[in-house]
Amino acid sequence: MVSGVGPLGIQRLLSHFSSAGRVLSASAGELTCVPGIGPTIAKRIAGARAEIDVDEQLRIAAENDLAILTPQSADYPALLKEIPDPPGVLFARGELKEIDGLAVAIVGTRHASRYGLKQAETLGASLASAGFTVVSGMARGIDTAAHRGALKASGRTIAVLASGVLAPYPPENKGLADEIAAKGCVMSEAAPTMPPISGMFPQRNRIISGLTLGTIVVEAADRSGALITARHATEQNRQVFAVPGQVDNRLATGTNRLIRDGARLVTSIDDVLEELGPLAHEAQREDGTTIRSPAELALNEIEMQVLQAIEKGGSLIDEITVSTQMPVQRVLATVSVLEMRGLVRKVSGNRVVRV
Repeated sequence: MVSGVGPLGIQRLLSHFSSAGRVLSASAGELTCVPGIGPTIAKRIAGARAEIDVDEQLRIAAENDLAILTPQSADYPALLKEIPDPPGVLFARGELKEIDGLAVAIVGTRHASRYGLKQAETLGASLASAGFTVVSGMARGIDTAAHRGALKASGRTIAVLASGVLAPYPPENKGLADEIAAKGCVMSEAAPTMPPISGMFPQRNRIISGLTLGTIVVEAADRSGALITARHATEQNRQVFAVPGQVDNRLATGTNRLIRDGARLVTSIDDVLEELGPLAHEAQREDGTTIRSPAELALNEIEMQVLQAIEKGGSLIDEITVSTQMPVQRVLATVSVLEMRGLVRKVSGNRVVRV
């Protein structure tokens, strides 16, 4: 929100003063008491009072029912807290849910080909149908196609903007922003009415990758901003995926190089499910069932029923049989399938535990 203050500096300021309002109302002398905040940056922050009317922005946020999240907030995304430089403040329009911890980003060029747009929309729809939240930046091209694919599948999607959430960019996507806010969330670390600033685009990319278990890159030239998101994902210890393209296609040079350098090649959602490991944070669905691994999204109804019947400390086969009201042979066969998929393991005797 203030030029020259990086994400780590913002986090330190908020930790010291507890709110954005108190940061901007502090004197230059008070600001320099915060580690890493020198006289120059303190002067910029103090001068920001003339550039940003904090009280007005907070009033606008309240009028538009925007959530204001800090790392101390209960609704702050758990995955985002794990990155080295989580945003100190997030303005959110819409609703964040616990299941959003099961998220995958789809990013790519603004100047996408018909092939790229189709792949992005198909992947967005497939991921949403499987139960993933699709995260992107709502830019023209690949981002827009990914969001629209998720919405067409009646799934959840999150847009992370480089502008304020009430000043969506590009302007032709204002209607898309409204749709996303109604079925997911539009968020930004910029003040609600702030216009897009060029330096904010690469900075917001760390949030896109930070919100997710992995990032899929669909069409990216050598200097594409999507490659910045992929780099952030690698630095955040998140999985990087890439959709291959023709070797003579300029828009595929970045994605093909990612694959050469170790990114997982993606041709369908199955490639994503196979690569993503157990979740650090258990995700709960609206029906009350819990997800501990993305691979569980590929289970059929019987497999999921048996998996959900296993208690946290493990369950005996007989207990699962009673709980599911299935024949013991069917339970045993299903447990064997779950074991092969790495979702359960047998321990002493007839006891089974979830991995």
